[in-house]
Amino acid sequence: MITIATLGPQGSHACQAASQYAPDAELCLFNHISEVINAFVDEQVDFALLPIYNTREGDDKEYFRLMQNLDQGYWVDNVVLPIHLSLGTLSSEVQEESIRVIIGRGSVFKQCDEYIAAHYPNATLMIVHDMEAALLDIHQQRRHDHAVIDSEELLRLHNLHLVAREVVSHNRTRYAVLGANPASPTGYDATAIITRPLKDRVGMLVDILNEFTRRGINILDLRSESDVKTQKLQIYLEVEGHIGDDNLSLALRNLEQNIIQEEDSIKILGSFPRVDMRVKKIKTFGFIGTGQMSSWFADRLENEGYRTILTGRSTSVRPEKMIPEVDVVMICVPISVTAATIEQYGPLLQDGQALIILAGESEHTLMTATEVTSQGVELMLVHNLWGPQTLTMKDKNAAVVRTPRSGGFCGEFEAFLYKHGAEIFHDSPNKHDLLMGVGQKLPTIISVALAKTLKEHAIDCDDIGSHSTLTSLYGILAMARVHSQNSRTYAEIMATGGDSRKIVRTFCANLTQTMEMAERGQIAELCTTMDQNRDYLTPSFLKTRMKQAHLVDEVLSTSSS
Repeated sequence: MITIATLGPQGSHACQAASQYAPDAELCLFNHISEVINAFVDEQVDFALLPIYNTREGDDKEYFRLMQNLDQGYWVDNVVLPIHLSLGTLSSEVQEESIRVIIGRGSVFKQCDEYIAAHYPNATLMIVHDMEAALLDIHQQRRHDHAVIDSEELLRLHNLHLVAREVVSHNRTRYAVLGANPASPTGYDATAIITRPLKDRVGMLVDILNEFTRRGINILDLRSESDVKTQKLQIYLEVEGHIGDDNLSLALRNLEQNIIQEEDSIKILGSFPRVDMRVKKIKTFGFIGTGQMSSWFADRLENEGYRTILTGRSTSVRPEKMIPEVDVVMICVPISVTAATIEQYGPLLQDGQALIILAGESEHTLMTATEVTSQGVELMLVHNLWGPQTLTMKDKNAAVVRTPRSGGFCGEFEAFLYKHGAEIFHDSPNKHDLLMGVGQKLPTIISVALAKTLKEHAIDCDDIGSHSTLTSLYGILAMARVHSQNSRTYAEIMATGGDSRKIVRTFCANLTQTMEMAERGQIAELCTTMDQNRDYLTPSFLKTRMKQAHLVDEVLSTSSS
């Protein structure tokens, strides 16, 4: 039988958490966190369980200070326990106004200070560490003007009458489990580290954070505190990934050797299955479409703890079988067949599910989805403006088109995009298609037409640079980019329908008009047109984009030298 050290008395929340972690374990109960850790360090028990965070109280500072001195053992797991606090008295006849003293732990008072202020503003709060002794005293001395706030289980165990149950809502505590051996990777892990007291250096914290950011490692928790003895900064970090992951190991090695530049400056507390204090509504995503983009999203969703199923023409599991098994159906197929795919599978979705469409055309796509799905199905379109070769979403644009039927599932997926650093822009269907005409369809068509023009006039590609300014190179670079990647992707973009076609048609009309003015030598008219354009584009827009252009110019100049 395994043994676990934790905080007592019997029936406490810590006892409940320990029993949840290992129902058959023998519990060794103590009054102080330091006693729990000492019992573990002295090998009196197999595991230690201690509170580290509460959704209302925040971090446990005592834990923070004690963990840094833990020279053996590892943080191996977590338990998240809903905390149900109740108020009890010696007798059912005790009136609320007669309660003059309330007994509880310091952490409990912090968690329910609003309740106490509202119901017992004049009561004396007595913080105790040995709750069992305090309860015994209430019974022996017949203290009818005393009340106790703690778990309902503990109050009933000590024969107290429940005056109020669940005195505070949305209250959960995270408990850390310490073990002698490191935890094996699960695929959904986190790693906790703490620095030794660090020497002062300008930008130290920023440099540490940037090391994780540039590697696409998400930071789950960050705390800093001055060491009591030296008053030097200490940093606690909890990041996604297992210490055995190459990317994380390299990040920590670089932190120690090149950023902090102090040997043994980082202490790894442990890796463990990741815990999420947030409430997730979605359990499973199902993809229709097995292309690279579907796999890209599926991998990242699985790394967030969701289950994913990919279906398509080549999979053994068909979409028809997958749809009833998932919370959210993701359609990620070529733009030209998106509407037809929605027509085929949309009617199979039931109320309470969500349909999220990963596509580059909005108006017709969402109209089709609205027509073929029932009113109880959530609907949203997401257009990710990056490809499957992209390592992270950070600073990448995502156009999100919400509908009146976008609900909690859609919001959770949007939160997933936000968490990973995507720049989210909310569009209406019409606005999305117009902007995609400007941002994708038109530039792609111009790039294809330009390459075709070079071919028809037999212009040697090597000669282009010698007759280009830095500004004219922008179009050449776009042309090269388009023709260096999957032609089907760009063909799909050019063939999109909706209001993006207006942009191309209007451009062609304006191109013809401008070309005719140029061929007739109408310099004044061309200047007037450009002045009118400049007024519409606004000074702030031009100033911002010119800054970007100058940065690009610097890169182009460096590359060509």
